[in-house]
Amino acid sequence: MKILNYLSIKLCIAIVGVVFLMFLMLACKKEIHADILIVNGTVYNGIDTIPTNNVIGIKDDKIIYIGKSDSLHIVANKIIDASGLILAPGFIDPHTHADNDLVSLEDSHNKSFLFQGVTTVVIGNDGSSLYPTSSISSTLNSQGIGTNVVMLVGHGTIRKEVLGLSDKKATDTDIAKMKSLIQEEMDAGAFGMSTGLFYAPGSYSNTNEIVELARTVAKNNGIYDTHLRDEGSFSVGLVSAIEEVIDIGRQANLPVHISHIKCLGVDVWHQSDSIIRLIENAQKNGIDITANQYPYEASATGLQAAVVPRWAESGGKDSLYFRYNNINFKAAILNETRQNIIRRGGPQKLLIVAYEDENVIGKNLLEISESLNMSPEEAVFELLKLGYVKVASFNMNPDDINNFMKQPWVVTGSDGGSGHPRKYGSFARKYSKYVVNDKLIDLSFFINNSSYKTAQIFKIPKRGLLKEGYFADLILFDPKAFKDKASYTSPFEFSEGLIYSIINGQIIIDDGKYTEKRAGRVIKK
Repeated sequence: MKILNYLSIKLCIAIVGVVFLMFLMLACKKEIHADILIVNGTVYNGIDTIPTNNVIGIKDDKIIYIGKSDSLHIVANKIIDASGLILAPGFIDPHTHADNDLVSLEDSHNKSFLFQGVTTVVIGNDGSSLYPTSSISSTLNSQGIGTNVVMLVGHGTIRKEVLGLSDKKATDTDIAKMKSLIQEEMDAGAFGMSTGLFYAPGSYSNTNEIVELARTVAKNNGIYDTHLRDEGSFSVGLVSAIEEVIDIGRQANLPVHISHIKCLGVDVWHQSDSIIRLIENAQKNGIDITANQYPYEASATGLQAAVVPRWAESGGKDSLYFRYNNINFKAAILNETRQNIIRRGGPQKLLIVAYEDENVIGKNLLEISESLNMSPEEAVFELLKLGYVKVASFNMNPDDINNFMKQPWVVTGSDGGSGHPRKYGSFARKYSKYVVNDKLIDLSFFINNSSYKTAQIFKIPKRGLLKEGYFADLILFDPKAFKDKASYTSPFEFSEGLIYSIINGQIIIDDGKYTEKRAGRVIKK
């Protein structure tokens, strides 16, 4: 009996000890108060290759905790159970044409990018930017925007301010004026300068002009972003255009970034190996050079920019038609236009995706020329009379696309503009086609080169990485359902499978539905 009493006392003491120890452990747990707590997700942080199952706590606009929950007592206003979902940094799109959407009260939600998982967009690409940066920034911040915005100053925009649309060499005085305007834009928060050397008026500039302007950008720790002078065989050739951007980076001593890298047209198909070697040799020699790419075989641009000779455009549309209607110029204009159409694979490869006359949309240039009973090159000028014509140009080879996509210095971009499915589908398509179906790249590579790598290239502070103290821009998507829906014939379909999007700590997409919040900010350099 005494033995039983003794054992009972010992048992009671043990139980009391365990309870006391548990109480002590709970009392010693650090308490964290969060607005949002995300649990049970497969977490890719934007830089590592192996995921974790860490919980993430968000307070106000920042990530305040990443780690295990067993050593913490976390009090949260909202808990998101991310079971079965991929949790990643919000994607950063380095090349968009969202400029006009963002300044529109009706379209500033930027939903076409949001549903792809994009939380930050770069605007002002291809040498064309909203101007001036100071007033545009104020407008965007005051009216509200759906995504964060990084602004570039467009070289073509600045050149037009000083020289108009004329095909002339810039004098030292002209360059000094342009440098002054670029400095003003950098002071207002621009992250760098973009060029569209394939387009007028950027095409009228020489390398020396670009180098001088880029030196001003370099003094401000900015980036040089470029649509190459030639992506095919239209003028100087693809290799020479790559060599030019490398030379600009070397002379101006700044990072250079190639927009939508590609081998455009049958004349340059299968040159990706040569281009990659050229770029990697430049990197070995100290040139900070990177690129972005969209995952489609068709490019998109204005029909005029695609096939009309640049010399004929000098001075604008009135000057173009003055020359076209002049017997001394018309034959030459039509001949060069015909050759440019051939370089893009022929008139059957040019699909009209945006135009004033909706009956023309969805037809290719060959079909239109036949209906008008005229040559394809003549049909070009007939179409341009009514206004802007946008075309999807099917002129890339899958081998080159795959080759560029595997490079660690190539990040995801959309070049997203109306009429091409890339505006609504680029990031989701890259995941569904190249990660899931083709298995060309793995999931961590896709995420890292869609988020933190891009933030590093553009020097965007505290974005693109899941890290304590960084801004809470993050997404959760269903790995079995995340895919693009937009096509060339139905380009305005939102991507599917994005379950949550959080921007600056606010839930923008909740259980797959847009919350109507516009929590984006203009990020300044």
